[in-house]
Amino acid sequence: MSKIVFKASDISKSFPGVLALCSVDFDLREGEVHALVGENGAGKSTLVSIIAGLQSPDSGRMQLDEQTYQPGGKADAEAHGIRMVMQELHLIPNLSVAENIFIERLPSRFGFVNYKKLNCAARQVMQRVGLGDVEPDVQVRLLGVGQQQMVEIAAGLSRRCRILALDEPTASLTDREIELLFAQIGKLKAEGVGIIYISHRIEEVIDIADRVTVLRDGKAVFTGQTSDLSPGEIIFKMVGRDLEQEQLRHGSKPGPVALRVEGLTVGGKVRDVSFEVCRGEILGVAGLMGSGRTETMRAVFGADKADRGRIYLYGADEPAGIRRPRDAVRNGIAFLTEDRKEQGLLMSLAVRKNISLARLGNVSRFGWLDVSKERAVAGRHVDALSIRCSSTEQTVGELSGGNQQKVVIAKWMYRDCDILIFDEPTRGIDVGAKFEIYHMLADLAEKGKAIIFISSDLKELMAVCDRIMVMSAGSVAETFGRGQWSREKIMSAAFSEYIGV
Repeated sequence: MSKIVFKASDISKSFPGVLALCSVDFDLREGEVHALVGENGAGKSTLVSIIAGLQSPDSGRMQLDEQTYQPGGKADAEAHGIRMVMQELHLIPNLSVAENIFIERLPSRFGFVNYKKLNCAARQVMQRVGLGDVEPDVQVRLLGVGQQQMVEIAAGLSRRCRILALDEPTASLTDREIELLFAQIGKLKAEGVGIIYISHRIEEVIDIADRVTVLRDGKAVFTGQTSDLSPGEIIFKMVGRDLEQEQLRHGSKPGPVALRVEGLTVGGKVRDVSFEVCRGEILGVAGLMGSGRTETMRAVFGADKADRGRIYLYGADEPAGIRRPRDAVRNGIAFLTEDRKEQGLLMSLAVRKNISLARLGNVSRFGWLDVSKERAVAGRHVDALSIRCSSTEQTVGELSGGNQQKVVIAKWMYRDCDILIFDEPTRGIDVGAKFEIYHMLADLAEKGKAIIFISSDLKELMAVCDRIMVMSAGSVAETFGRGQWSREKIMSAAFSEYIGV
């Protein structure tokens, strides 16, 4: 058995109104992957943040290589060889990919950055994580969220380390990109690097982790070998019930067409896309990263300008004039973006303010905000979606990633739109919360809402959707009805425009 490289004993940490960690013990061996799993708010990210020097524990002890370890901050932790790739992106949008990867050690000569050397080094790291087709001098803001996630991972892999902590690293990645990441993890293990791995994808944990620790309500309730556990057993230890036995959506007869798109084209990213979604239907959208899924829906929502194409709403003969998001919202269309931090929330504002944001007129009177009504509205949605917060006055930025996602969903639920576009709604959300969202989507469809559900997780698309539209290289490759699809058929369609199938 390999030696213990890191050990934490009796770690506790509190925030205003929340006990995040309560007397947690955790250790990591040389050359192993030790997974941390649990529902949102269970304390996973807090524990890793303490290890990485981003926060200090209220009590407890830590040892690194049998020596007392008390990092004074992130830089101190990194000096000890501990690095963390966080769930939330921490890139500088206006800098290039290469600059972001090597931001703390830019190669220079006579005080000037040596961009030739920088870009050459960046290409080598980018190739390892599947970004070989991205130029290193491209600004990060021009990349999709999934590609930005790979840039974060590339930065984490670009320096030798003793311990690498990965917090939801695959949340926005395709199967192929996950394979590349796992290959890199295998190489790091062989070099003796200890890896702390946080993921809500339980099958992924089984595949990659040697051991797993389950956190529940800030306490470590179980640690054991993953080889001795099934996904269902891990889920049961996390949430206390067997979610695999819960029923998801069954086939149902859709209502009239709510949204019809014809010939939508946006530059070279979206090419002559046509589709429709009916009331009472969940239309899934699958495809590889860069296939045009998000770009299509942004154009439908008016966030991006289309070169051509027509959008018809609610059976109308004349196309709707959607030129900007305000037009879409007024026409009853909601868009839950995949980037909740930058485009979905005001992180410095309270939960109640974020929830009421899309419908302020309903909690106002004569231009004055009715705070008591806003609190009541927010309270109902917090309860309905099981949002973990100390109160509706808590700042959204203080919530876990999954609970932030629930606040975005609550905002659009309060707006009560008829057409709902969800782009990766379960990204960074624990398995228990995922099932809550699946059932919520099914309930909305039962009430006659038309739902478009974009996801990189084929398993959840096949469980939840009535039809699945597969995009490939900006075009609609194929659309499958329930009972027609399989993982192999969907993946074949997703690659079709790239390999000429």
